[in-house]
Amino acid sequence: MAADKDTILIVEDDPAIARVLEIYLSKRGYLIQKASRGEEALAICRTTPPDLVVLDVRLPDISGYEVGKALRATPDTQNIPIVVLTAFGERQNRLEAHDEVRADYFLNKPFDIEEVHSIIRNQLSESRRRGQFHPITNLPTGELVNTRLRALLTSDGWTFALIRVAGFESFTQLYGVVAGEDVLKFTALLLVDVLHRQGAAEDFTGQMVVGPYFMLIAGCAQIEAIISDLKSHFDKDIELYYSYQDRRQASVQRSNGGSTVPLMALTVGVLHSSDGPFRDIRELTEAAEQRLNAESRL
Repeated sequence: MAADKDTILIVEDDPAIARVLEIYLSKRGYLIQKASRGEEALAICRTTPPDLVVLDVRLPDISGYEVGKALRATPDTQNIPIVVLTAFGERQNRLEAHDEVRADYFLNKPFDIEEVHSIIRNQLSESRRRGQFHPITNLPTGELVNTRLRALLTSDGWTFALIRVAGFESFTQLYGVVAGEDVLKFTALLLVDVLHRQGAAEDFTGQMVVGPYFMLIAGCAQIEAIISDLKSHFDKDIELYYSYQDRRQASVQRSNGGSTVPLMALTVGVLHSSDGPFRDIRELTEAAEQRLNAESRL
């Protein structure tokens, strides 16, 4: 049985198939949600995102492909595993499921219910593993970051730096999401490289779950050199992600035709262990955000 009570959303307009899946999977410990229409499925995912979606292609309102693409386009649902079930087995359908929906698995009807269960179990296991690392940068995130932050609450001699790529939103509005992902990857690699050269073996870097936010934990003696190195290399190399015209004028125009904004830069808010004590990681991160915001206004 699924001891942690994973929730599975079954999106299927055939009530007999939906019922078979519900009975079989609920008996194995999963919590089951059901939707017979695509818009209904999206509404469920917006309010209570499931751990996995079993998605039929043929639905009475919008296609399963449209449902899948909508899920992938929203940060809260973009990493939910999707298992596509369909009576259409042609190559083009599989390509659409993989390329446009980025489905994690594709199964033809009729299906073997035990195979469906095995696939669901494996996809949930893989999803939990992936969930510990950011899907774009592969840096530690989520619970791995929280574990390191909790350790700070009862220790001394540390610095915690919250790092934001300022101007990232304006950049992605003009250059697109893919270009933005390239910037996040570049920033992650830069963090790892600088920490390797300037930091100690026990230092740690990761990425916050949402937005262009990164973090690092280092000893007090190294933090100034680490931040100086980070900002210097970022300022020098970030120009490569802009067009020649934007590099020349050292700014980009907002997508709505309004004012210009500077090229992206790193803003850093630093906390020291002496700034505490902090009761929990929420208090710790809120204090770091305040330092970050204060740095942004300078």
